[in-house]
Amino acid sequence: MPSTEISLNAAVLHDLEAAIQHEWLVTNGIGGYASGTVTGINTRRYHGLLVAALNPPLGRTVMLAKADEVVSVADQTFELGANEFQPDVIHPQGFALLNAVHLEGQVPVFSYHVGQNVLEKRIWMAHGQNTTYVAYTHRSGAEPLGLTIRLFTALRDFHGLTRGSDHTRPVVTIHDTTYATVVSNEIEPQLHLILAEGGGFEAREEWYWNYVYRVERERALDFTEDLYHPLDCTVELAPGESTCLVASAEPLESIERDAPRALHEEQERIAALLRQAAIDPLDDPMGAQLVVAADQFLVERTLAEGEQSLTVIAGYPWFGDWGRDAMISLPGLTLATNRSDAARGLLRTFAAYVSEGMIPNRFPDAGEVPEYNTVDATLWYFQALHVYLEETRDYKLLRELLPVLKDIVRHYHSGTRYNIHVDPADGLVWAGEPGVQLTWMDVKAGDWLPTPRIGKPVEIQALWYNALRLLECWCNAAEEPVEEIPGWRAMIEQHFMERFWHEEGGYLYDVIDGPDGNDPALRPNQVFALSLPYTLVPDDKAQQVLSVVTETLFTPVGLRSLAPGDAQYRGYYGGSLWDREGSYHNGTVWSWLIGPYLDALLRYDNDKAVARAVLEGLVAQMTDGALGTISEVFDGDPPHAPRGCYAQAWSVAEVLRHWRALEV
Repeated sequence: MPSTEISLNAAVLHDLEAAIQHEWLVTNGIGGYASGTVTGINTRRYHGLLVAALNPPLGRTVMLAKADEVVSVADQTFELGANEFQPDVIHPQGFALLNAVHLEGQVPVFSYHVGQNVLEKRIWMAHGQNTTYVAYTHRSGAEPLGLTIRLFTALRDFHGLTRGSDHTRPVVTIHDTTYATVVSNEIEPQLHLILAEGGGFEAREEWYWNYVYRVERERALDFTEDLYHPLDCTVELAPGESTCLVASAEPLESIERDAPRALHEEQERIAALLRQAAIDPLDDPMGAQLVVAADQFLVERTLAEGEQSLTVIAGYPWFGDWGRDAMISLPGLTLATNRSDAARGLLRTFAAYVSEGMIPNRFPDAGEVPEYNTVDATLWYFQALHVYLEETRDYKLLRELLPVLKDIVRHYHSGTRYNIHVDPADGLVWAGEPGVQLTWMDVKAGDWLPTPRIGKPVEIQALWYNALRLLECWCNAAEEPVEEIPGWRAMIEQHFMERFWHEEGGYLYDVIDGPDGNDPALRPNQVFALSLPYTLVPDDKAQQVLSVVTETLFTPVGLRSLAPGDAQYRGYYGGSLWDREGSYHNGTVWSWLIGPYLDALLRYDNDKAVARAVLEGLVAQMTDGALGTISEVFDGDPPHAPRGCYAQAWSVAEVLRHWRALEV
């Protein structure tokens, strides 16, 4: 197991406002997860000990919301749980008994001091199953501990909230001393609860009212919920003894009841990932943690013909699998971890869904029809394949995909969905329709698009040009005709700089030929014109762009999405939906952009010391925010607090890609 570098001490844990910012995440490889704050207080509707993916990798359902423990020692009672209720009540306050929290791989370990004794708790999931294990060990002390675990269920879609009533009361059945079930009329399947030998269940069947989820409140969303308390389980632990609660949505016969065996399997799985990545956790504990974090986003998906393959969960807790995120993340998640088979699976997965020359933007939570509202995801596919081929020389896969790649290019040139087409006057890609968001700056609130970017976005031209150059090379290597491709790319070479260079600013326009003409907003999208393998920008102009981006957009945690001097700039990502969406790409920092920024920096300055220092700042976020992973976004203004999803695939992937390349 990795030598842990991800830990929190008592000084942090006893400070509620500091501790409650730290979250933990455990995943199961099929889209399900367990998550919470280190305090034990759920601050999001998405927190839960078992959030099952009932239609993997989606259909995520909060089955077991939380467990609050009570420990009795002689004549003393210690409550280890913690909750926030209306109006502004924290009860109980078990975090005051926490002495330490650390990660072992992805497994969070909580150490509680109860009198003169130490009780240790571990939480993990069975890989490939919707099954969570919560294990308790009487780690030190001479007195036996009486442990009562109060269980709370939600039994709802993870986007929703539960309102308690007699009409929504789940059915609780205690089958024997070690096995009980909770069944809801709203959710299938039933929740299985299994306790180790020596314990027992006791029915409670009552509602707890008005839990407060403070992050939802900060996001100006509904933030209160009622949870059902179906039963308690009790056990006595002598010094050195352990017990385990198992919560599962799987068929009973498939659940591993031997907790030590289940933990050993998870530990061995993580150890195998690190061996495959050729990383020694003793020499590089943070690199090892990045490898573990990367694995959390790779999940199984069943293809249309029933074949099992892979996809990428874009971010926890709420994102599903997105084509753009998968392609951008592929090099870091798979190739930087020596998982070329996973990369091949991802490439084949999305090739299977190509339609009208486009890969899906995302697979919806409900239903099986993918959405294709993206102009860049398909072009990122070429980049992902390029990196894969550079690593593996897998020309068998290339030959398999060449017809798909040619079809994509033909559709882009002649026209496909959302008015995506090549302008015959300059060879550049024009895209957009009113009310549709197509680039990675794709935020939409109702009918409002804060960053519509209709026209010819700069990064799309860079991606399109690189796709043409790559396909030309691949066709030549396969001795297949390249058709019109050389003429198309030559036209781009002729017109790109004359159309995109913003002389007054000394950088590239963000979008040209839009409804309002050319957009001079200073955004990070121009970095891709410098970072991709084939650049259209002369070295002197590239140096100017890099200098401007560094001075205005660079932060220790990524690049701002808009320069602070712009009238549309917003330095805080929070508040109502409209506030958040308005700032999402108008100043908010995106950590994944550190990847292309470092590509450009290393290409033009080759300053590896600076690159390493940048990475160190981002890796620090694995302790400052959610433990062992990296957030989606950060405030544009200092101190750049983490926001959005607390674990984001492309954030981890781009940091890991450079971490390994630079041999930090």
